[in-house]
Amino acid sequence: MKNLFALLFFILLFSSCTVQQPLYSWSKYEQASYNYLKNSDANSAQFLIETYQKIIDKQEGTRKIVPPGVYADYGFILLQLDKEEEGKTMLLKEVETYPESKVFITNVLKMLEQ
Repeated sequence: MKNLFALLFFILLFSSCTVQQPLYSWSKYEQASYNYLKNSDANSAQFLIETYQKIIDKQEGTRKIVPPGVYADYGFILLQLDKEEEGKTMLLKEVETYPESKVFITNVLKMLEQ
């Protein structure tokens, strides 16, 4: 009986130590966004754009969808690079994926049209 209790204790102890897979995969987003904010040059912008595309194209997190804010952030970067249509498309994709962002994104799009 004592051995059974010890066995159950260890099973419970070690089963709670498993590593969970993250909800989203971020590729090299932290590095790319930091480089872009620090340098704001063509190379860092290109690296950031490639990172966004990798996040969008190859989502390996448990939810299998793009993380919240990625489409919007990508859209803002594209707008800053004078790629207005692509930027607006990404902003609308953010609303499509995360409807709770609609009010914010709608206001941003209105500001762009002024």
